Amino acid sequence: MAGKGKGRGAGYEKVISGIKYTLFCFMIITFAIGIAMVALSMWMLVDQDFQGWIFMLDIPQFYAGIYVLLICGIVVMLVCILGCLGALMEQKGKLKFFAGLQVLCFIMAVIGAAVLLAFGAKGSDLQPLMRNTMRRLIMESFNPNSVEKLRMIQESIGCCGADGAQDYIALKKPLPSECRDTVTGNAYYYGCVEEFTFFIEEKAAWLAGLAMFLSLFKAVNFVMTIILVKAINRERDELTGYKE
Repeated sequence: MAGKGKGRGAGYEKVISGIKYTLFCFMIITFAIGIAMVALSMWMLVDQDFQGWIFMLDIPQFYAGIYVLLICGIVVMLVCILGCLGALMEQKGKLKFFAGLQVLCFIMAVIGAAVLLAFGAKGSDLQPLMRNTMRRLIMESFNPNSVEKLRMIQESIGCCGADGAQDYIALKKPLPSECRDTVTGNAYYYGCVEEFTFFIEEKAAWLAGLAMFLSLFKAVNFVMTIILVKAINRERDELTGYKE
């Protein structure tokens, strides 16, 4: 009976080893995604040119989703280290705690991506805020600071007004030279809201894509961890049964 029990234990040990090393591979990939997400978030937060645009257009709300994903990326890396230790030592308590943290990271990644896209995509909540800022700058033609901000935005992006030259007409303001194409002399067709949305949409899409990719791996890690805990329980139950 002892030999048979030993054989059973060895069989479960192979299964557990297979699950454990598969989980290790997924955690390495997850850790790499976490690093990429932290790096991209940090770059978007410290890039001075990008900060300048956010400041001039008065849209700090765009950073909300980035901060959530930055924290999420840091937590993910720490959780991966904990998961590796728990799997290596086959400690059920640590593995269960790790599984719970997978759910937390999954929720954080989804919320962060949702908030980022809510303030960084076409038709998002950010566009009305930019539109209000642009129209306020046009109205404040008496303020040199506002005039300079407006000039920099329109000249650098290659746009006119919030939604086009009609904003100046509607607000009864003269059309500035930076609203015109330097080659053709015609007013830019697109407004600054549309053009800047295209600009930030690409950046937001990369970070949101990483977050959703991370969510997928978090779901897989959760399932693999639960399977590993059950396999460890079955192995111990089998060994206990044969000892009795």
